[in-house]
Amino acid sequence: MQSDTSERIRGSVVREYDYLIVGGGAAGLSLAYHISREPRLAGKRVLLLEPEAKDQNDRTWSFWTDAATPFDEIVAHEWQQLAFRSPDFEQVFPLLAYRYKMIWGLDFYRFVRAALTDNPQFTLTRTAVDHLENTAEGVRVSTRLGDFTAQYAFDSRPPNLVKLKQPQRYRYLLQHFVGWEVETAHDVFDPTTVEFMDFRGEQHQEARFMYVLPFSPRRALVEYTLFSPTPLAKEEYEEAIRRYLHDTLGVTDFRIEAEETGAIPMTDHPLPTREGKHIINLGTRAGRAKPSTGYAFQRIQAHSARLVAALASTSQPPQNSTGDQWQFQLFDTLLLDIMQRQGETTRAIFTELFQHNPVERIFRFLDERTTPWENFQIMNSVTPWPFLRSIWHVLRRRPGKR
Repeated sequence: MQSDTSERIRGSVVREYDYLIVGGGAAGLSLAYHISREPRLAGKRVLLLEPEAKDQNDRTWSFWTDAATPFDEIVAHEWQQLAFRSPDFEQVFPLLAYRYKMIWGLDFYRFVRAALTDNPQFTLTRTAVDHLENTAEGVRVSTRLGDFTAQYAFDSRPPNLVKLKQPQRYRYLLQHFVGWEVETAHDVFDPTTVEFMDFRGEQHQEARFMYVLPFSPRRALVEYTLFSPTPLAKEEYEEAIRRYLHDTLGVTDFRIEAEETGAIPMTDHPLPTREGKHIINLGTRAGRAKPSTGYAFQRIQAHSARLVAALASTSQPPQNSTGDQWQFQLFDTLLLDIMQRQGETTRAIFTELFQHNPVERIFRFLDERTTPWENFQIMNSVTPWPFLRSIWHVLRRRPGKR
């Protein structure tokens, strides 16, 4: 992979490629990695456009899986058990076929770049995209370094939801959080068990929970996470983390080693999977952050694999690039409607889910891999009234309000 800003082959500036990948975050790098692993695409020239050097540990990605992944060698930690806690129900669940895993962002960036470094079909250019458009024969992208063309472009820039927003028709929430990686003076955490959702705190008419990834008995990432329309002041997250450490875990002596913040759009606004004939959207731009949970990493991998399989076998992206199924989109919309209308009831819904279903079924449901019978079991396990109200709002095509 070449990585300067004046790539040349046989003495002339390269301006024409087979594929352009706009953005070098999780979605763009994942697609590049999947292309690099496909021998049938070895002859394709790929230009990866990214304005910033990915040299900071700016995020983590967590996911569950019941199979090996291409990134297992950079998994920072994995957990064999999952804990769910609320005022009415607490349980630690052994993960039988599954494992819950976490990857540091910087490890991912380095891993993919290392995989592409010796591959001459990839070129990385540090520049922002000013304009991307379909042409009669492919795509053209304009940058401060000039124009580049290709047969297809894959665009992973975040969607402009502020511009697209239609609150009279769709639901718009954020999954927002602040997390501290803490080191305690005494053993506190169980490094075999991820605290998936701890709903024991006050809800304040929203969905609020603590999320803890323990790495050792004295070290963990502790996050205060909310599903709501607007973020809090930073000190409110920090106070909630301090209160959880002190009042719930009994921690009086700790040191903050690192901090993580984020706000992930959670919406049922239809995000197009492509823009015209030759521009295919990736990542959050293509709705790969699951609308009801915010999890994205595995959905990005599945999307990348689906795109590459089609490109390798037909030389074209698939017509249905994501394979999303309408029933799961409906389930997401119903939960978003409940969260937006009466967010504090989210705690009771997840409590019933974990009380009445094996974790494996819940994971399959969130992965959109359940059968119609399993979907019925899931829906039959929770109190129906909040969902019936949301179905009414969906039928009349207006989001519910408190």
